[in-house]
Amino acid sequence: MKNLTLPAEGGCRCGRVRLRISAPPLLTMACHCTGCQLMSASAYSLSAAIPSEAFAVTQGEPVIGGLHGASRHFFCRYCMSWMFTRSEGLDWFVNLRATMLDDPSWFTPFIETWTSEKLPWASTPAVHSYEALPAMEEYEKLITEFAGSFGGVGNAGG
Repeated sequence: MKNLTLPAEGGCRCGRVRLRISAPPLLTMACHCTGCQLMSASAYSLSAAIPSEAFAVTQGEPVIGGLHGASRHFFCRYCMSWMFTRSEGLDWFVNLRATMLDDPSWFTPFIETWTSEKLPWASTPAVHSYEALPAMEEYEKLITEFAGSFGGVGNAGG
């Protein structure tokens, strides 16, 4: 597995929307919920929780798609790539679809959620599995454990 080099850049499939992250993820995840299955056209979605202050859209203007509710799912207007999600009340991080980064080879999900809805054959190497979501009080421990196990960050140009 390669290290995540920061800052890291990425974008949608057509390249009209570009983004940059400047800090390592707080947590990496695979979500098996049926909503993620439908929006990703896959068995699960992959995401990295990036601190909000370390996330920036650098080109283009993503639009809200998916269900229009408390979670705002952002897409490229042109190619409709699902790029990231901002959840109401959780403004301190952005859930970036990890494969939007130009080099996602460093990514491995640390937790998997909504395993109660997963397809029977779908599996991930996640360290922790949850039938739904972890309890809110578990996140601090998960973030600390992930930070201690991640360690795969380099610095571009220095």
